[in-house]
Amino acid sequence: MSMWLSAANQTAGTARATAAAAAKRQVASAQADAMRQFLDFWAPLSAAPRTRKKARR
Repeated sequence: MSMWLSAANQTAGTARATAAAAAKRQVASAQADAMRQFLDFWAPLSAAPRTRKKARR
């Protein structure tokens, strides 16, 4: 019985760690997206500088 409980506990720990890592990635992604939207709203990028065309020879 003890070996069975140890295996179940190990499996539960692995599942918990996997779920925690996935949640951490989702939170980081959401925060990065929110910061990007915040910066785009308050400090929009200026128009891109025009590129010069290559001179024909």
